[in-house]
Amino acid sequence: MLKDKKIIVVMPAYNAEKTLRKTYDEVMSQGVVDLIILVDDASDDETAAIAKSLPHTRVFVHEKNCGYGANQKTCYRMALEEGGEIVIMIHPDYQYTPKLIPSMAYMIGNGLYHCVLGSRILGGYALKGGMPVWKYIANRFLTCVENILIGAKLSEYHTGYRAFSRELLERLSLDANSDDFVFDNQMLAQIVWLDYTIAEVSCPTSYFAEASSINLQRSIKYGFGCLHTALTFRLAKMNFITSRLFP
Repeated sequence: MLKDKKIIVVMPAYNAEKTLRKTYDEVMSQGVVDLIILVDDASDDETAAIAKSLPHTRVFVHEKNCGYGANQKTCYRMALEEGGEIVIMIHPDYQYTPKLIPSMAYMIGNGLYHCVLGSRILGGYALKGGMPVWKYIANRFLTCVENILIGAKLSEYHTGYRAFSRELLERLSLDANSDDFVFDNQMLAQIVWLDYTIAEVSCPTSYFAEASSINLQRSIKYGFGCLHTALTFRLAKMNFITSRLFP
């Protein structure tokens, strides 16, 4: 609890058996989290079994692999059902440090912001943490274009470490978003569309063998999806088109 606000951490999981316990232990050691919701997207390892053994954790398993975006839709729906007023998403692969959870929660709990991102770019942590150079260059290019088209000034749109207020989650048209990786990008564009300010905190990250990552082919597809989202945002803003993403 923070100022009587229930804090829920959501973990969209897929084949995370090697890093789940370490992530869980550090999340709970922060002393502010009331509940963890882990949604397993039909992993073929022991992720779900491990999660079910962890205290203060609610587990839901998709019968088939539905995609990263679909996983998040389930995460946020369950968090709202459980009465979450501050909802923080962190991946169970330990790429992002859970030590920022109290800071991100305080920024929302004190009414300063409704969305806080853990940025790998602020502070220069991306390359220091082992982000491949080609991913870093793609990140910077996409972020630059998106800032121009969407009109925000974010250091990156592609982090998987995010905190939201209940008010914001209830206003977003998440069901209109993709079930794939571009869901993350569409979600941020929707937040800007609703005129909410997005805050960022500098976040150390670690890239290692067990950390989740998408391959080059899916990265290219994701990149074009991000550009399409940003262009759709701009055209809808100019009243040239209508879009389910930006009602």
